[in-house]
Amino acid sequence: MAVEGGEAGGGGPGGAEEGVGESSSPPRAPAPAPAPAASGGSGGRGGGGGGGGVGARDICREVFERLVADGHVEAVGASGPELRARLEAHFARLPTSYQLDVNVDKAEQVLIHQKVLAEAKDPDRRPAFAVRFLRLSALLSDIGLNIREAHVFSTTDGYSLDVFVVDGWPIEDTEGLHKALEASILRNEGSWSGSDSSASGKSLPFLAQDCESDIDTRLLKIVKKVASGSCGAMFLGTYGGEEVAVKILNPENLDQNAWSEFKQEIYILREVDHPNIVRFIGSCTKPPQFYIVTECMSRGSLFDFLHNEHNVLDLPAVLKYALDVCRGMSYLHQKGIIHRDLKSANLLLGKDHVVKVADFGLARFQDEGGSMTAETGTYRWMAPEVINHQPYDNKADVYSFAIVLWELMTSKIPYTTMSPLQAAVGVRQGLRPQLPENAHPRLLNLMQRCWEVLPSDRPSFTDIIAELEDIQAQAQGTSGESSQKQKDGDSAH
Repeated sequence: MAVEGGEAGGGGPGGAEEGVGESSSPPRAPAPAPAPAASGGSGGRGGGGGGGGVGARDICREVFERLVADGHVEAVGASGPELRARLEAHFARLPTSYQLDVNVDKAEQVLIHQKVLAEAKDPDRRPAFAVRFLRLSALLSDIGLNIREAHVFSTTDGYSLDVFVVDGWPIEDTEGLHKALEASILRNEGSWSGSDSSASGKSLPFLAQDCESDIDTRLLKIVKKVASGSCGAMFLGTYGGEEVAVKILNPENLDQNAWSEFKQEIYILREVDHPNIVRFIGSCTKPPQFYIVTECMSRGSLFDFLHNEHNVLDLPAVLKYALDVCRGMSYLHQKGIIHRDLKSANLLLGKDHVVKVADFGLARFQDEGGSMTAETGTYRWMAPEVINHQPYDNKADVYSFAIVLWELMTSKIPYTTMSPLQAAVGVRQGLRPQLPENAHPRLLNLMQRCWEVLPSDRPSFTDIIAELEDIQAQAQGTSGESSQKQKDGDSAH
C-alpha cells in the first residue's frame, strides 16, 4: 500500500529536502544544477532550491512520453499540452532529489503526487493524501500500518510532498484505508498548521485515551471475510497459530453510537470468563485499525444452524443447547450484566457443539437502581417492557431466552408472517409465538413462564437451569428405562 501526502508549511528555509529511507527506483545520474530563480520568484523557499531548469524538463519529458506510451487518457488526448505544462510546473516546484527518486516506469505515480500537492492548496483539504494498492501479500502480513519507505520533498513555494510505502492493512480496500486516514487526521487536526478544527464542524467520538492495543498485531493474520454489517465486518484469521474471529469496525461509519457499542463490547469482554461466553483474546482501538479478536466458533451462529442449515433438534439436544445458553446468561447476571440483545444470531456454536453467548455491544452493567428504559435489542426477541419504554432489568433477557427456547423447539423464526414492527406491536398486546405441538409439557410450561408479561413472574436463570437439569435427568431416566425394557423383551424372545 502506498500513501502520498501534502501539506502547507513543510518547506521554507531549513525545510526537509532529501528523501528518507530507500528509494523506490534505481538511482539516476544527477541532473544539471537548477537555473537561478527569477527576480521576485519563490526560489529558495524549498529548503534546498527549486528543481527547475533543464534537468527537470528532461525528467518531465521522460514521464510524459511514458504516459503517452501507456495510453494515459490525458496524455494522448487534446489535453496533452495542458498535462505537459502541469508536469513541468510540478517538477519545477520540487528539489533535485525528487527528480532522482522518480521511477519513469511508474509515471502515473507522478500524477498522483501532482494531484496531492494541487489539493493541498485548498486550506480545507490539508493535509491532502492519496492511497493506492500495491501488494496483496503486504496487506495480509500484519494488522496496523507499518512504514516501509518514506520520502520527503519540499517544494519551492512552501509545501512538502511526503511519500510513504506502508503495509499492514488487513484487506485490499483502499477506500477503507482512505477513510481511516481521514479519521486519524480529523482527530488530530488541531496539530496541523493552518487548520481550524472549530470551523470544520467535524468531530469524532473517540479520544486519545481510547487508542490502545492489548495484542501483538504481528501475530494476527486475516484470512477471509465471513460477514458484514452497517458498522463493520467479521473476518476469520489466526492469532499466534490459533483460529480466531476478528470484528473490524468500518471507519466510514464511525459515529458516536457505533464507537460506543464497540468500546462497550471490549469493556464487557474483558470482564467475563466462562465456558459459555465467547472467549476474548484482545482488541485494538489504535487508528487506523479498530478490531476485536475472539476465539473462532467454527459452526457459526445458532440462527444459521437452525434456520439456514435447517437442523431439527431432538429433546436431548434442545435441553443441552438451552442449558449452555442459561449457564452463560446466569454468569452474566451474577456479575450484574444485562445482555439486552439475546437472540439466536448472538449465540455461537463451537466444534463440540457447545453454545456460547456473544456480541456484547448493547450489554450494560445494571444500575444500582435496577432499571433501564432505552428500547434496545431486536424486535422479534424483545421483551414487552422494553418495547414499551418501561423500566426493565435483567428479566428482559429471560423473556428473550424464551423466544430462543421456542426456536430450539421448532427450528422456526418467530413471527415469520409479520414484519419486525408488526411483531413488536403484537407483543405489546400480548401476542406470543404459537406453542409447538408434541413438545415436552414441562418445557412448554417453563417457556411460557419465561415470556410472562410481568417481569417479576419470570424465573431467574439460576431457577431455569435447575428446572432444565431436572427435565434432562428425567428424560435420560425414561430413556434408560425404555432401553432396559427393550433388552428384556429381546431376552424373552
